[in-house]
Amino acid sequence: MGKVGIIGGGIIGIFSAYYLQKAGHQVTIIDKGDLREGCSFGNAGMIVPSHFIPLAAPGMIAKGIRWMFNSSSPFYVRPRLSTELLRWGYLFNKSATHAKAKEGSLVLRDLSLYSKTLYQQLDSELPFGFDFHDRGLLMLYQTAEREKEEIETAHLANELGIEARILSAAQVQELEPDVIVKAKGGVYFPGDAHMTPQLLMRKMIEHLKNANVSFIQHTEVEDFVIKDKKIQTVRTNNGGYAFDEVVLASGSWSGKLAKQLQLTLPMQAGKGYSFTLENVTKNVRVPSIFLEARVAVTPMGGSLRFGGTMEITGLDHSISMNRVKGIVDSIPRYYPEMKVEMPSMDKVWHGLRPCSPDGLPYLGRSSRINNLVIATGHAMLGISLGPGTGKIVGDLVDGQESKVELVPFNPERYA
Repeated sequence: MGKVGIIGGGIIGIFSAYYLQKAGHQVTIIDKGDLREGCSFGNAGMIVPSHFIPLAAPGMIAKGIRWMFNSSSPFYVRPRLSTELLRWGYLFNKSATHAKAKEGSLVLRDLSLYSKTLYQQLDSELPFGFDFHDRGLLMLYQTAEREKEEIETAHLANELGIEARILSAAQVQELEPDVIVKAKGGVYFPGDAHMTPQLLMRKMIEHLKNANVSFIQHTEVEDFVIKDKKIQTVRTNNGGYAFDEVVLASGSWSGKLAKQLQLTLPMQAGKGYSFTLENVTKNVRVPSIFLEARVAVTPMGGSLRFGGTMEITGLDHSISMNRVKGIVDSIPRYYPEMKVEMPSMDKVWHGLRPCSPDGLPYLGRSSRINNLVIATGHAMLGISLGPGTGKIVGDLVDGQESKVELVPFNPERYA
């Protein structure tokens, strides 16, 4: 078995390391941070086969334009002179058709269901728990427009083999005996699940270290030495490293690194925010999404996490408290008894989600560099698709056939 270097210590890199180590490889993870931040820690922790419609779906551009002029809206694109942003927007527009959305839905469904199955196995196999719960997901709506859209999605889900139940307001309330819910109705996806992402990440890193996976932290990859269509050396600010195989799993920074490899990975960072209420006495039982506000709500033990927004602002870590206010203001509209104060900025988490123009991950072996596997671009589904992606990375390195059709995820589809 060979030496495998993984660039990126987020959920995709961590699960890739897990399956590669299990297969007997000597694995090293290189990360520019300290492995205690990023999208994999503060997100909503949802495992969602229900989210099979790609981000680049029909109608998203019209919604985005409408939302852009509201400082507390769930979506924002910062206008800026950037050829990368312009090209990404052009490709997004080309992808936002009914035909492409249908194709994308089929492959996202397959990868999602595969990943959910692996989560169930991990919950019984790993020597630690990560608060995994099979309680489903509630999509809550308050307007006729969102009701119509979500019922159409529910019918499509059932056609694709993902169970969806259309519920009245009274039926929604039955699922939440401890919290009053204000909604016209909802769609319940019983096959979805959730867990506590920061617990999973912390325990997985500890588990991998005990299994002799090496972690090189606070180290930024700067360049690559390529010879005979192979990466000979990964150059970093702390020296060079040689591996038999390299996995590019660096999230929103993957497009920048791909340029060093003479590859094209159109990518934009979609910033999201979350904050967590601790010691909630009357907590939500089923994770929910407020459809009009695009806010995700997840119970995590005695805590309750709220997350949302999608800001296309580049690799930017500034926090817009107006966006956070949009999340806070939505809570009493759906949970009228829940009064939540604005969190201070130091209590607000943010992460940069790696978004491809068509809403599909980049997943596969490079045809141009023989020892490179690419696994990135999962947008808001990194946690959900993590185990499935990691197992596929392991299969690709070992020359095994993937359990999921990979052609639509071809990382060189925009070359």
